[in-house]
Amino acid sequence: MAMALLLTSHSVHATPAYARQTGSPCADCHAGAYGPALTPYGMRFKLNGYTDTGGKGSSIPAAIQLIGTHTVPTRGNNTTQLTEADLYLAGRITDHIGGYVKVETDNTGNDHFHTKLSNVDVRYVAKELKLGGRDATLGVSINNSPGFEDPIGALPNASNFGPPAISGTLLNPSSPNALATRVIGAVAYGVLDSSWLGAVGTYMAMPRSTLSDVGYRPSDDPGKLSGTGYLRLAYMKEFKHQFFSAGVVALTTKRKLPRNAREDDITDLGYDLTYQFIGNREHILQLSYVNILEQRDYGSTFSAPFAPGLSTKQHVAAHDQTLGLTYTFKQSYGITLAYLKSTGTHDPVRYPPYGDPATTSQLITLFWAPFGKEDSWSPFANLKLAATWFRFTKFNGVRNNIFGVAPGLGVPVTNARDLDQFSISASVAF
Repeated sequence: MAMALLLTSHSVHATPAYARQTGSPCADCHAGAYGPALTPYGMRFKLNGYTDTGGKGSSIPAAIQLIGTHTVPTRGNNTTQLTEADLYLAGRITDHIGGYVKVETDNTGNDHFHTKLSNVDVRYVAKELKLGGRDATLGVSINNSPGFEDPIGALPNASNFGPPAISGTLLNPSSPNALATRVIGAVAYGVLDSSWLGAVGTYMAMPRSTLSDVGYRPSDDPGKLSGTGYLRLAYMKEFKHQFFSAGVVALTTKRKLPRNAREDDITDLGYDLTYQFIGNREHILQLSYVNILEQRDYGSTFSAPFAPGLSTKQHVAAHDQTLGLTYTFKQSYGITLAYLKSTGTHDPVRYPPYGDPATTSQLITLFWAPFGKEDSWSPFANLKLAATWFRFTKFNGVRNNIFGVAPGLGVPVTNARDLDQFSISASVAF
């Protein structure tokens, strides 16, 4: 279970199809030449529906990404394998319609590959409007991940970077039965004076037969949703060499999980802060913080089989926080540091053995992306080499004996640090 949480990945990187379409190198849209963080220029490209071009005619709206990884877990065997192969269908369809579709193939072990539909974002946008004499952009996004449509990229589904969670929020793609890529919805958005962003939308869960058709297992089911509402408000300010944003996000729904269960009322409320120092792009610093609190009112409770009379709580909360810092030199060499924390209401029945779903972890990544810049051998393709250390300091609310193994059973005790993992990866996109 811990490894499944750790390896949950919906990575979004620089997509060469967009670079070929616009005639701009990957580094124009991304703070690092291989992404994923967007520059203000990249944010505008996304808000404009992926439709901007370089005026040089049409290009093939497709790209491929391959990722190979050597993994060294604290416990278990080392592995070296092709871990992911992705197809991107991305680009302009008309002057007002464009999109992003990722089809992802993961190596689940022993060279068994599993293909699924990952993130989707298809947009219609009306650009260069005037509202009360002020510049405006209006659009509609059809997507399958609440928050993925956001141009700032701070929200978990937009950055695809949420804390490993035993009981995480709906907006966290690492939560069990997360909504990311398993729902479908429409979000209407508007931008005023390139500074004020507002978005409102709704989502529904895909039917289980459709989930199976696009590559998801029954255990991936997000449940049946009804009355789902999504709201996003943000202020964005681009200075000469800097960018700042502050935003709030809300998601409310009634969910049945499993689909024949009683409805649970769930509401996520969060805020995020982002800062970028871009300068002359020789030194780029990015800092972001996301804080999301989820309130749940379960439609039913159940008793503990091991302790008659002890039942689950009905009114509970989950809380996810992510603090990230990335420094990039010449958009080629960089380091990312992240602190990830997921907590929740104490409940000894839902979260054995200690009743505490708290998980805290840290991520350290060193990376090198040699291409994707204007003076590169190839400004429209890229390579990224990365070394990543993912470490846990708490799991199931404790540091030691995280699964509560009783002494004298002859079963190895697992501590939080035993879930640590080091990996070296090579990613190529073209």
